[in-house]
Amino acid sequence: MNFYDFSAVKMNGQVAKMSDYKGKVVVVVNTASKCGLTPQFEGLESLYETYKDQGLEILGFPCNQFANQEAGENEAINEFCQLNYGVTFTMFQKIKVNGKEAHPLYQFLKKEAKGAVSSTIKWNFTKFLIDREGKVVARFAPTVEPKEMEEAIKNLL
Repeated sequence: MNFYDFSAVKMNGQVAKMSDYKGKVVVVVNTASKCGLTPQFEGLESLYETYKDQGLEILGFPCNQFANQEAGENEAINEFCQLNYGVTFTMFQKIKVNGKEAHPLYQFLKKEAKGAVSSTIKWNFTKFLIDREGKVVARFAPTVEPKEMEEAIKNLL
């Protein structure tokens, strides 16, 4: 299995295959609208705007597994991201990132890039960096600001 073997449902209900992102540098991030880290949407969007023409994609996956910080429905989540942070990168429908019901993509990502202590996602805004060949090359903790990933992203572009 590799990154390109998975798919997920976008906010608009369309299924997106990760293979659609072949040849791109991808950041996958689990998000939440009511988290102290929610302002990271701004930094993620800034990275996307700066580097999308060079091949960067950011894929946001809302998740409600951390302190009930993403309790809304998909439509409300999408609207929040666009109105408050001008998000134009791809957002997917809400998923689980931990436990037996974790989305298969997240099961894969956690196996490929374990955290400091374990593979479990500890909080919202854990970020995975995937190179142009679909290899998971880095995992960034929730508190790592998007701008702190910029050098690693530029090195892959």
